[in-house]
Amino acid sequence: MTDSKIVDTETTIKTDTQAALKAYQERMSAIGPEEMIINIGPQHPSTHGVLRLEVISDGEIVKEAVPHMGYLHRCFEKHAESMNYGKTIPFTDRMDYLASMNNSHAFVMGVERMLGIAEEIPKRIEYIRVLVCELNRIASHLIAIGTYGIDIGAFTPFMWCFRDREHIMNMLEWASGSRMLYNYIWVGGLFYDLPVGFEERCKEFVAYFKPKLVELDELLTNNQIFISRTANIGALPLEVAINYGCSGPMLRASGLKWDLRRVDDYSAYPEIDFEIPIGKGEMGTLGDCWDRYKVRVDEIKESVKIIEQCIERLQHELKRRPDFDPRAMVPKKVSPKAQDYYVRAENPKGELGFYFITDGRLDIPRRVKARGPSFNNLSVLPELSKNILIADLIAILGSIDIVLGEVDR
Repeated sequence: MTDSKIVDTETTIKTDTQAALKAYQERMSAIGPEEMIINIGPQHPSTHGVLRLEVISDGEIVKEAVPHMGYLHRCFEKHAESMNYGKTIPFTDRMDYLASMNNSHAFVMGVERMLGIAEEIPKRIEYIRVLVCELNRIASHLIAIGTYGIDIGAFTPFMWCFRDREHIMNMLEWASGSRMLYNYIWVGGLFYDLPVGFEERCKEFVAYFKPKLVELDELLTNNQIFISRTANIGALPLEVAINYGCSGPMLRASGLKWDLRRVDDYSAYPEIDFEIPIGKGEMGTLGDCWDRYKVRVDEIKESVKIIEQCIERLQHELKRRPDFDPRAMVPKKVSPKAQDYYVRAENPKGELGFYFITDGRLDIPRRVKARGPSFNNLSVLPELSKNILIADLIAILGSIDIVLGEVDR
């Protein structure tokens, strides 16, 4: 991207921002005598972090909801532009901190493709990456389902989800040395090979988790109270989801079978058999809160299938060897040729993308732009929050499954 294009883009963004601010100020100054402004957050458990919702309401009816972000700014993009690629990986972990493995996987894939070494990564490394990313995907979805239960008023699912997530956290800590921010997937390889016995421990977890997932499914999916609070609430039409750039379970719940693991066929996913769950409007309207919940439950089941296939390959044709070095292809200095490059991957919350601009001389990128799926998914909230009850606003927000570290990057 040339300097003139960058300037033009910045001018456009500034103009759009000023227009949006003017429209917001005009709406706030036109508050009717029967309306009032209610602030939900930024310190409120139902806003899932430091998010402030400025709600214009008429009694219990929400007329409009305006999300205000920026209370938790990670400054990721500026960090990425001030240090080399390897040192940036720990900062990717801090965006969606509930899916750190998935974040670093996307970033590392982009750097490897710019270097032209993506096709040379050993199969064992690719399968280990998929294994830990799918474990992290399950952990992220368990948080989404458990906290959603709390939002609706169900405490037991929250405890069950955290109980099962703890097993995954223990395994990822065993592999990486950290419980949450892993720095495990490196450019060209891994921090370390899987510990001896890791595959067996994963098998034990799968055997334990399958019946627990059935119990969790029975507890919420067909629960009449849960259905009453989520079915026909916050229905997101497919065309609206596409226009707002929604992705992940938010998009698939509206009926579109779009998963980058299948669309882009990256890493080891082309060799793995799994389905892409979509919303079907079984309990209410297609794309409602219940559909978004159900897609996440079904995705956990598919992740379990992926994990089983990875374990099978890692224990047989890709089993560990004494001479295997997961750092053998890790470059001492990363200096991609001058280019603009965009990479994307399917995170638990949707499409995570990184846009790189490199000058071909330094091992520090000139520009890195992160596209967090939570930001786009959250942007559709005002569309879903017109003329609904305040209680339903909480149900809609919880069904989006946001992490503010990724929204504010």
